[in-house]
Amino acid sequence: MSAQNSAGIQTLLDAEREASKIIQKAREYRTKRIKEARDEAKKEINDYKTQKEDEFKKFEAEHSKGNKAAEDEASKDAEKQIAEIQAAGKKKQSEVVDNLLKAVFEVKPVAPTSA
Repeated sequence: MSAQNSAGIQTLLDAEREASKIIQKAREYRTKRIKEARDEAKKEINDYKTQKEDEFKKFEAEHSKGNKAAEDEASKDAEKQIAEIQAAGKKKQSEVVDNLLKAVFEVKPVAPTSA
């Protein structure tokens, strides 16, 4: 009976060791699978982020074209007005200088009036 008990105990110990090995392998597999899932999630997040950034750049490029055209048109208008002002200044330059010199050299005193 003692040999039978000893054999039964040995069988139980062997089964426990085998179960421990199976549990250890399962833990390693789970850890490995979690790491793989985390890496896959990071890759998907980066891909999604890249896709959304590309969409935003495309959207921005499409909508900034209208702004660029408006800026160009405003710039052309401003340059045209500046050219007109400069032409008017050159045209009236001698007259303005003459008026300034006349005002400085031809003093006409005026008596103050009391109010």
